Amino acid sequence: MRALTVAPGIADSARLEDVADPPQSDGAVLVRTLALGVCGTDREIVSGAYGWAPPGEHRLVIGHESLGSVEEAPAGCGVEAGDHVVGIVRRPDPVPCSACAVDEWDMCRNGLYTERGIKERHGYGAEFFRVEPDFLVKVDAALGIAAVLLEPTSIVAKAWDHTERIGQRARSWQPRTLLVTGAGPIGLIAAMIGVQRGLDVHVVDHEDHQQKHDLVRSLGAAYHAGGLTKLNGRFKPDILMECSGAPSVVRDVLGRTAPGGIVCLVGVTAPGHDFDIDVGELNRTMVLDNDTVLAP
Repeated sequence: MRALTVAPGIADSARLEDVADPPQSDGAVLVRTLALGVCGTDREIVSGAYGWAPPGEHRLVIGHESLGSVEEAPAGCGVEAGDHVVGIVRRPDPVPCSACAVDEWDMCRNGLYTERGIKERHGYGAEFFRVEPDFLVKVDAALGIAAVLLEPTSIVAKAWDHTERIGQRARSWQPRTLLVTGAGPIGLIAAMIGVQRGLDVHVVDHEDHQQKHDLVRSLGAAYHAGGLTKLNGRFKPDILMECSGAPSVVRDVLGRTAPGGIVCLVGVTAPGHDFDIDVGELNRTMVLDNDTVLAP
């Protein structure tokens, strides 16, 4: 079968090649791939900045945002032939740590987890893949290709879950406004969920992009082009979700909420960026205003 592979650590080593059929050890459910999502993590892997091949191998089948149709599955496992499914990315470490022991693999505390298409396990970027029944999510076929967004949506859903848990430390917490920085897929999903929660949602992007403008408006949110500087500090949201991963934006969102506000850092930033920042002023603002910064 054909698969998308890279040699981790080597830039521009991605290629489409013939590989062996997925082994039974990958899982009892055989899935035919229907669609594959691509995100910033994949770009980093292809650039050679990230990623690990399985032990003893030199290449990695990439792809962690999946959508497929079940070809064969054991009776009574929860899915059957024809079902549309999405594969879970992370696997718990073998120790396991205290988080993995209670099935919170995304909160692994010792770093010994593995991830399909990213860290020491082949991904879903092949014509077929095998997966364990417990690591599959069945989705409604009516969603069509949009179901490939389930994995990134799960990241944002987790961000919302943690944000709300922290906000509820104050019995009077009743957020009304949300500011999302970045109008990419993650930012749009964050805005969508904010609208579903009844918040007044604003999305800021670095440039005026008509398609993004239309998408944000269709979600029921307001679109602002030109970055945070265009807001001139006038808008102090109760919740701020940073979804761009741009280092300068990460710097600028800190201390920018209303008192008691929460900044949730959802985007991932590459290292190697230095900025001047008044740590004293930032600390004073956050302490006196009871602000919170979290990364889900």
